[in-house]
Amino acid sequence: MTNNKIPAIVLRRTNYGEADRILQLLTPNGRVSVMARGVRKEKSRLSGGIELFSICEVSIIEGKGDLGVLTSARLMRFFSHIMEDYDRMQFAYSVIKLISVASESTDSSEWFDLLAELFAGLDNNSISFELVESWFYLRYAMLTGYELSLWNDCDGNKILEDSKYQYDANEKGLRPNENGELSAAHIKLLRLIATKPLKVLAQIGGVEPIIKDCLFVTRQHAAV
Repeated sequence: MTNNKIPAIVLRRTNYGEADRILQLLTPNGRVSVMARGVRKEKSRLSGGIELFSICEVSIIEGKGDLGVLTSARLMRFFSHIMEDYDRMQFAYSVIKLISVASESTDSSEWFDLLAELFAGLDNNSISFELVESWFYLRYAMLTGYELSLWNDCDGNKILEDSKYQYDANEKGLRPNENGELSAAHIKLLRLIATKPLKVLAQIGGVEPIIKDCLFVTRQHAAV
């Protein structure tokens, strides 16, 4: 480890000893565990830079074993509005837990980008909460190796605009069904959610009648 400054997101904070804390951080280079010495003291210079639901800039040097030592921390962006909405806050906590586990086996820089964009989306109350949830579930499934096909059905046939579909949990895909809950409008919205950033999706109107159906599908597919 070097003392270079890197952006990081706190995944977990564990008290250690009388004033220290062990932090699990998510960075663009992957996960890292560090010791923050004296961070629980009232006048610690580190404490203000390692808040939950934030992006911070940290410096880390090599410590004992795999545990680095945090030498500096500066708050870059604090997504304070997340904590003002109970549902968004609880969802943020659940996402942190999911990514903390998933990033152990799939150590990708995309986890950091995903969590940073999710925080920004949850922090903006003008973006539909269901839309943010759906956006996360599709990307979480993709990064864990289960991307949802929205162009071909379970049998490999092209999805047709004039047909209806239902989600098949066993096949983890869409299956034609004349009584299915997914219409062409649902498929179109799901494709946008799967391919566009949240700041673009925030400009899409008229999603209220169908977003709950889309959320149900994406949550099923992510299996969380």
